[in-house]
Amino acid sequence: MLVCLTAHQRTTPLDSLERLAGIGDAIAPRLTAAHEEIRGAVVLSTCNRFEAYFDLDDTSPVPAMDAALEQLSGLSDLPFRTLRDTVEFTQGHGVAQHLFSVASGLDSVALGEDEIAGQVRRALESARRDGVTTAPLEHLFQRATEASRSVRNSTRLGESGRSLVRLAVDLAGSRIDDWSSARVLLVGTGRYAAVALAALRDTGAQDIRVHSRSGRRRFAHREHLVSVPPEAYAAEAAAADVVVTCTTTTGTYAIAAEDHAAARAGAAGPQVIVDLGLPRNVDPGVRSIPGVELLDLETIRVHAPIDENATLGHAREIVRAAASRHAVSHRVHEVSPAVVALREHVRGVLESEIARGVSAESEAALRHFSGVLLHGLIARGHSLAAVGDGSAWADAVSTVLPDFPEET
Repeated sequence: MLVCLTAHQRTTPLDSLERLAGIGDAIAPRLTAAHEEIRGAVVLSTCNRFEAYFDLDDTSPVPAMDAALEQLSGLSDLPFRTLRDTVEFTQGHGVAQHLFSVASGLDSVALGEDEIAGQVRRALESARRDGVTTAPLEHLFQRATEASRSVRNSTRLGESGRSLVRLAVDLAGSRIDDWSSARVLLVGTGRYAAVALAALRDTGAQDIRVHSRSGRRRFAHREHLVSVPPEAYAAEAAAADVVVTCTTTTGTYAIAAEDHAAARAGAAGPQVIVDLGLPRNVDPGVRSIPGVELLDLETIRVHAPIDENATLGHAREIVRAAASRHAVSHRVHEVSPAVVALREHVRGVLESEIARGVSAESEAALRHFSGVLLHGLIARGHSLAAVGDGSAWADAVSTVLPDFPEET
């Protein structure tokens, strides 16, 4: 059974979401170990969501999910009841439609955002490295990638440039008279930094400097940017017209209100700070500093545009069709043990009869007959499975075959 728990910026308070994001996305092994009925888990953590996908034994999911929430409660320092009240649960075939929508950008603040498909793919890769994926989870996430590709190729949501970062830069742009003369500081050198840099350059920004809190300089060198060392960072952050933070280095704010206010004492021009971090990179208290405007994830979400209904409707139809195909495929997979057992049984009887001595013509006829017989029986099993009646066919096979595997 597939189950998904979701904490999203639209339904979860930002403070709670921030704590969940602070756990990191490498906790799938701990969630898998939370309960004996959890066979595998994949964790998807982005700037506006925290999700965990589980493959459970086919029993009630409640005990396993309570155990997983207890684990998350301890890791995030959030009360168990708070998590139960704010986290959304999806199970069964609804999980596929949810993940396919997420991977296609239909559940993002910036509708159709480019980054989410890559984040979904990397979440699966991380779970693989930790050895906590299962066949149903692998199949689910692979089909999600295919669904996102179909949406991108078949709708206007595939137009390049849709992303939370670009939406944030657009909002900042309404406060900037001339990007070409603006002094910009980029804080962070990870995956989001590259996207942020591309968005800034598209606006015409030229004076872009970068600071890495972890001390890495490879990004600045590769992108031909001025690297800001730690000793010059506070002054540079105070002097910039625009600061964009997207660092995953946590523990302290990249910009603390009291320190930034002191550094900007006497500053004449206004400043826009874009905080794309979750957990927050910027102390919310900077809003009280004269001349400083903070655009954080909550602000960006409020200003997200409502996209065209026709485009969104078409994309959702693609996702629904993909989820339906996944459901059919999953049901067919459920009768696979019975299919294997039936094939082995018929093959065993056939080889036993041939071993007794038959002519070449008779052997060919027997093999043809067994092939036709198996094809008809298995096709019937797949047809029944596709409409949800595969268990009846599997039960019939187990009744007929003398040595049907017990686990099936």
